[in-house]
Order: sequence, then structure tokens, then C-alpha cells
Amino acid sequence: MPTKATCMRHTEAPGQLEARMLKGRLPGANKDLLPSPGALPTPHRQDPEKNPVPSFSDPAKISSEDPQARAKPTTPQPPTRPRLERTLSLDDKGWRRRRFPRSQEDLATQGGASPYKGSEQDMAPPGPGPQLPSTLPEHIFHLPGVAAQGGCPSWELPEAGHPPGPQPRSPLACDTHSLHSAKSFFSLLAPIRTKDVRSRSYLEGSLLASGALLGADELTQYFPDRNMALFVATWNMQGQKELPPSLDEFLLPTEADYTQDLYVIGVQEGCSDRREWETRLQETLGPRYVLLSSAAHGVLYVSLFIRRDLIWFCSEVECSTVTTRIVSQIKTKGALGVSFTFFGTSFLFITSHFTSGDGKVAERLLDYTRTIQALALPRNVPDTNPYRSSAADVTTRFDEVFWFGDFNFRLSGGRMAVEAILKQGLDVDVPALLQHDQLIQEMKKGSIFKGFQEPDIHFLPSYKFDIGKDTYDSTSKQRTPSYTDRVLYRSRHKGDICPVKYSSCPGIKTSDHRPVYGLFRVKVRPGRDNIPLAAGKFDRELYLIGIKRRISKEIQKQQAMKNQNPSTICTIS
Repeated sequence: MPTKATCMRHTEAPGQLEARMLKGRLPGANKDLLPSPGALPTPHRQDPEKNPVPSFSDPAKISSEDPQARAKPTTPQPPTRPRLERTLSLDDKGWRRRRFPRSQEDLATQGGASPYKGSEQDMAPPGPGPQLPSTLPEHIFHLPGVAAQGGCPSWELPEAGHPPGPQPRSPLACDTHSLHSAKSFFSLLAPIRTKDVRSRSYLEGSLLASGALLGADELTQYFPDRNMALFVATWNMQGQKELPPSLDEFLLPTEADYTQDLYVIGVQEGCSDRREWETRLQETLGPRYVLLSSAAHGVLYVSLFIRRDLIWFCSEVECSTVTTRIVSQIKTKGALGVSFTFFGTSFLFITSHFTSGDGKVAERLLDYTRTIQALALPRNVPDTNPYRSSAADVTTRFDEVFWFGDFNFRLSGGRMAVEAILKQGLDVDVPALLQHDQLIQEMKKGSIFKGFQEPDIHFLPSYKFDIGKDTYDSTSKQRTPSYTDRVLYRSRHKGDICPVKYSSCPGIKTSDHRPVYGLFRVKVRPGRDNIPLAAGKFDRELYLIGIKRRISKEIQKQQAMKNQNPSTICTIS
């Protein structure tokens, strides 16, 4: 049975207990902290000998001294449950009181002094919302296993007065590969709700627009300008078992200031050890990338490497193959298509090896027609815009399409005419060569690659070289140098694909073809979580092998440098 004192305690209105505790400590407490009618009086805290406080355990004294102070009999009520709140550390509280400049403010300041050049003590002007520092803390960009890795950063600090363009990806002061670490910083601002974690399966996600895994909020955190960097390359390896000692020129060309978000490599007449080829790709790209998917059709290979923090936003990867002509049990002419959806944008990558021969243009046109009709994609992943799709052309069923490979279209006019132009040295008239290009002529007629475009060509023909040399075919066949290796693109929305660089790799000489690559900026749109996701799958075994090999080579390189710089011993005579 609860005592009367307990009953009295529960009859107090909210805040009266605090008023009694504070009364007598603050000046003017008698005026400011007045009890509500019917509440118990709260005497000042004075000397108990001069003004003794009546004991609540003695009801007789209360009734005799002040009849109005009698407590009305009430039913005991359980105490109010405390409200559970997230406890913030001092650091968290400090971050919440600061403000992080928005992208619009950063663009406005690019013409003047960059706000990122100040110290971390500099604060942005007060404004609505949580206030954050104008410079992200240093530790965000130095996570274990990230900062010590090789490769060029994809995002840089915007320089003062930097002209607008595709070079700096975002005003956020972080590189592309450290955004997943910056997300942990942003999580302090918007704690993840328990119900969101429960409803998100990472297999198909939630159809709710708020907090969608593939939605606009998530997309903006990774790509503030909604543009991703894409690398697409093609190489006819001529079936050579020997791989180049280094693939840096191929995958990490010096012309590219930043590494890309997605690498797609297509190979024709690939080497016999496909696993070794993929391991070399992983070793070159380093630990920031993982093999999302790989497929093969005979000696046609396609490998997709993506930034490891982006694997959660990819759908299942689907592939399909087409055989146009069987050369042997291993070698085939045909096509290999790979498709998937990234956020709300669907991609299709096709690598092909068309019929060879200077005069077999009609056969190559037939190879193209068979490919667009026979590639059965997509399968389980829904079309992002089925109203603009055609059952007779696979390239109409995707938002962004890249078609690359050894198309075998040649330069007409004979070898003598082509060599006369090539002998001009460094000032080779490439437009004059392209006037004889069979592929450009057929595209103008509309007989092949309808709706496709090709970046401007500024490099020399990629075929046919003597292996290990820079000279074109010196055998008795005297094949005409040609642009057989190409990268083409098509988009449902005009302007979604912007070519940045289109070139070849003259330093890789292990085949009679030179690799050809293209760098692109592709617009990505938010999507809905109604697609089957890849659930973060990647080739973990290949990842570990490639990284271990990279580390061992780095150790050997450092050891070699130590051996080349022996310590100097000074002798005194």
C-alpha cells in the first residue's frame, strides 16, 4: 500500500517537482515559480531551526497549520515512463550545431575565394537546418584500406575561379572513392530509422519513395551532379597467351585526370587463361574496385568493374550471346551482351566480332542485324521505359547503350593511298583517312548502328601492326591499316552521354590490334526499388588474389629501390 507521501507526489502537475527544487535558488523564485491551484506549497530552503519544514509523513501537523494544504485523496498512478532518446556525444552535438554549405552556395563562391581553403574553425553564416563545418574533417578521407590505395582521386577540391565543366565532380571536398566514408559522416545528421532498416531487404528493396535505396536522396549523396564516369574499352588480343607487363596505359591512361566509376572491358580473341586476364585487371584497378560481373562467349570476354561502394545500387546482371559465324570450336564471330540497371538508369554493353575481310561489308551488316534481333535482354530486370522499346531491336530497350568491339570495317582505297597519308608524320590528316572508312559510310546510309554516335577520332588506325613493333603489316598480305576497333554509344535521352576522351593505346604491342578506349560522362536518374538487386555480390576470390598480387609487387618494388640506393660510407684519412 503506497504511503500518502507517494500519493501526493503523483498528484503534482508536470514541472511542479522541478519548481519546488529550483524555488529558493533563483532570484524571484517566489514570483516566477507559482504552484497551480490545489498543489502543495513549496517553502523556501531556510534554516530549519527558524522555519522548520513540516514533514509530509506527519499529516497532523499539516492539517493544523494550514487547512488549505490538505491533499485531496487521489488514486495512485504509475510514474510516467521516461522518453527514450538517442544520446549524443559531445562531438555529435558539435557537428549538429554547424552548417555544411550547399552545392548552390559552392557554385556561387567559385568565382571568388573558395570556402574550402579556410581552416576548420571557419564557420558558415547562420542559417536554417543543422550547421556543419565548411571543411570536412580530415579523418573522413583516411579510412583503413582506402587512403593507402593507389589510383587517382575522382573528386578534387574546387579551385578558386575554376570554370564550370566536367573536371571537378562535385564541390564536396572528397574523392569519388571516399564517398562511402563520407556517408558515415552524413549518418550523424540523419540517423537511420529502425523501420527503414526492417523494410529494406537489399534484394528488392521497398516501393516507398521515402528512403528508397535507389531514390533521389541516395543518388544525390553519391552523385551530386547525377553524372557518373564510365570507361569502355575494346581489344582484340589475337589469342596471345602473353599479357603486357603493365595495363596502366590501358586502364589508367594519363589523359584521364580521374579514375572512373565503372570500367567495362570487352575482348575479342581473348587469351586462353581468362581468369588470369581478369586477375590482371583487378590488380591494376586496385582495391577500390570489384568485379561486378564477367561473361564469355567463346573467346569473347566482357568484364565489369565498379567502385566497391556502388555495388548496392546495381540490379542483377544479365547476359546474352549471339553466334553469327563459327570459325572453329573455340573461335567464333558473334556478340556478347551484358545489361543491368544502376539506380534508375538501364545500361546495355555489347561487344562484337564481325566478319573479317576488306570486301565483306554485306556480311558485317548481316552480323549487326542478327545481333539486334537475337540478343534476349532484358530478362528479369524490368524495362525502365517499355513504351519506347521495340521487340525487333535490343538497343531500344535500354536507356544507355554502348556497342564496342572489332567491327572489321576497313579503309577503302588501297594500302598505297592510306600509307601516303600516314607518312605525314605527327601531322597525320586523320579526317582524310576517315573519308575512306567503311563504317562511317554505312552509318551515313542508315544501314547499320541506327541511332548510334561515335566520338571524334584523333588517333591512328588500330589495325594491323606487326607484333611488338609500331609498323603496320609487313607480311606478304600487306593488309591496309584500318580503324577496325570502335566504341559507339546510343541514348534514349538526348545529351545523357557526353564523350570525354576517345583514344588508343600505342604502347601495348602484344597483339596486331591496339586497344581502343572511350571515357564518358553518363547521366544517372533515380529509380524505384522494384527491381531485383545484385545484393552487393562481387567476385571476392578474384578481389583477394588481385590485391595480394598488387601488394607483393609493391613490396618487391620498394625492395628494389633500396638495393639501388646503398648507403654511402665516408672514410676519414
